[in-house]
Amino acid sequence: MTRNEAPHEPPAVLTIAGSDSGGGAGIQADLKTIEAVGGFGTSAITSVTAQNTTGVQGSHLLPIADIEAQIQAVLEDFDVRAAKTGMLATGEVIETVVEYAEDLPALVVDPVMIAASGDRLLEPDAEDAYEELVAESTLVTPNADEAVVLTGIEPTDEETALEAGETLVEMGADAALVKGGHIAGDDVLDVLVTAEDVRTFRHERIDTDATHGSGCTLSAAIATHIAQGESLADSVSAGIDLLARAVRYNLDVGEGAGAVHHLVEARERAARTETAEAVEKLVDDLIDSDVAPLVPDIGTNVVGATPFAERIQEVAAVEGRITRTMDGVAPNRGVRFGASTHVARYLLDAREVDATFRFATNWRYDDAVADALDTLNGDVVELDGHPTLESGVVSALADAEGPVAVVDPGGDGRVPVTILLVRDRETLLNRTSQLLDAVDDLVSTDGIQSPSTRSRASRPRR
Repeated sequence: MTRNEAPHEPPAVLTIAGSDSGGGAGIQADLKTIEAVGGFGTSAITSVTAQNTTGVQGSHLLPIADIEAQIQAVLEDFDVRAAKTGMLATGEVIETVVEYAEDLPALVVDPVMIAASGDRLLEPDAEDAYEELVAESTLVTPNADEAVVLTGIEPTDEETALEAGETLVEMGADAALVKGGHIAGDDVLDVLVTAEDVRTFRHERIDTDATHGSGCTLSAAIATHIAQGESLADSVSAGIDLLARAVRYNLDVGEGAGAVHHLVEARERAARTETAEAVEKLVDDLIDSDVAPLVPDIGTNVVGATPFAERIQEVAAVEGRITRTMDGVAPNRGVRFGASTHVARYLLDAREVDATFRFATNWRYDDAVADALDTLNGDVVELDGHPTLESGVVSALADAEGPVAVVDPGGDGRVPVTILLVRDRETLLNRTSQLLDAVDDLVSTDGIQSPSTRSRASRPRR
């Protein structure tokens, strides 16, 4: 018996750009990004470069007839919903792309002129040819250096970036995204300009030099979102979000600074099943261990972040928390992503310091727990004086190493709480077991009251 096919119909996206033998930029970066975002990547290679993370060692321009043949072959067979350009190298290549522009529903122009390594990728006499291509573009995405070449205006702040963007729109572009990665400042500010509107996108700068392929990845992501029918503003916003994450979780490959992680969002989604299963197993193990002596009146949550988590929706947690019952502890409901805000925010803030933190849970905090924490290995940091639990996390964890327990003694409406931060499931179980043992020892020797609902003797020990 044969199986029926179940074909998928992703929108086709065409990239017209140079090949990067190092795989981090150019055609390679474009195709990875297009597929990751949900499109079907097609290509027309303009140049073959010999390059890696340290620089460009050589470049060979393909004959114009070969470039035209590639573009024509793609357009004759595929319903191309959007295209993007990268390294075009010469005025003749740029003019060739202009000839096909009217056949493209949308065209994102990434005016590649200089590689991240500093190597020039555009012949000086080809700069003027870009004016005609800009005029045909749905969106042009220059960085600060490219904006200077195209407009004569150097973006150094929001005002000058806006001025450069307005000039590009006056040149004929439907929209211009002036990127802020090359503009100094604690934040990266990207400015999107159309004839009707101006939007700014701001995000914190990532402390890394691993930005190889960033422009290619951004423009490919935007083109793919446009191909899927999204608005220009939403496409730009989604592309910027992807790039910010791709730069933070960059790929440590090669001898140079490394490349951006083109597939980071796809990898994040793929990790959700494993993460949810790990949290579910943690909950089962904690219930078997009867953690009632550690559960505060407000209940306990167990959260787990995917390796690339940036948002609460990417953190799995117990919906409704774990609470004490007559028979020990039990979860109110199952595990789902986005179910926790308080503990999840804390874990996400901790990941700003060290992204290897994957799991966290909240336990009660009182004299018994405080004394018990003193007996454990690892760092204990206190957030006393901070207005909210999460607000002091980054500074408090800056010098911490190994397993971490963060405590807030409460006050000003805050409930006292202990948070265990760990990198793997087993460490959380072991730390919890050690904390339970230490609390029980203090209860038995000092008579400190514990909210346990049954005898510690009946609880499995680890």
